[in-house]
Amino acid sequence: MRATLEHQRTRPTVIAVPVRRAAGPADTDSARFRIKLRALCATRLHDTPTLTVPRRGHVYTDGGQDQHIYVIETGQVKTLMVTGSGKRCLLYISGAGDVLGELGLLGSERSDAAVALEPATLRQIPGDRFLSVLAEEGLLPEYVRHLGERVIEQQKIIVDMVTLECERRLAARLLLLSQQIGRPRGRLVVIPARITQEELAEMVGTTRSRVGLFLKRFREAGLVGTVQGSLAVDDRRLSDYIEGRLPADAHF
Repeated sequence: MRATLEHQRTRPTVIAVPVRRAAGPADTDSARFRIKLRALCATRLHDTPTLTVPRRGHVYTDGGQDQHIYVIETGQVKTLMVTGSGKRCLLYISGAGDVLGELGLLGSERSDAAVALEPATLRQIPGDRFLSVLAEEGLLPEYVRHLGERVIEQQKIIVDMVTLECERRLAARLLLLSQQIGRPRGRLVVIPARITQEELAEMVGTTRSRVGLFLKRFREAGLVGTVQGSLAVDDRRLSDYIEGRLPADAHF
């Protein structure tokens, strides 16, 4: 079976928003910080409330004055914004060990909302206590480096949003999701979260129908597949396609 991965000649107007990349290998600053933070949640922060949020339930909402930090213990959570015109923009998908709600440290109204993609548990930590414990444990420099990695990551994603046509933007988001929450299965990486085509459309600034068309092409070209009902991706081939190293007539 042969499939042509067409280059889109026109680019729809999109809102350039980053998707949170995985912490990456265990030797990255972000990965080390996450490990230490989870240890703190089990020790010095063990008395902070634990929230249990059902699928599609809100961790926090936009416009709120919530000044807490949230650490995901189980499950996946998406953060999103809604524009004045009602357009939904999916910002991040985060998994166990990730920190949410950092903008609450600014003391202003939240501009985003956090919604569970599946049943999730989170540690709710007052912002001032979060910073105090990090300072006492000597972890503030690591937290700053963690945030720095996030800024670099977001800059790269903004470049993708500006320079890649819609089909490649979707490929890039799938690659990021596989790195963030994926589970290796042979040559594929399974994305276990219940991510709908509508949510993928919100991530890349297009319509659900176009996402469905792109996914069909990706399947025919061997870039993605399905493993036990979950979407699975071939990281190497997706990367080659995004970088233009995969021939346009790629096939199984």
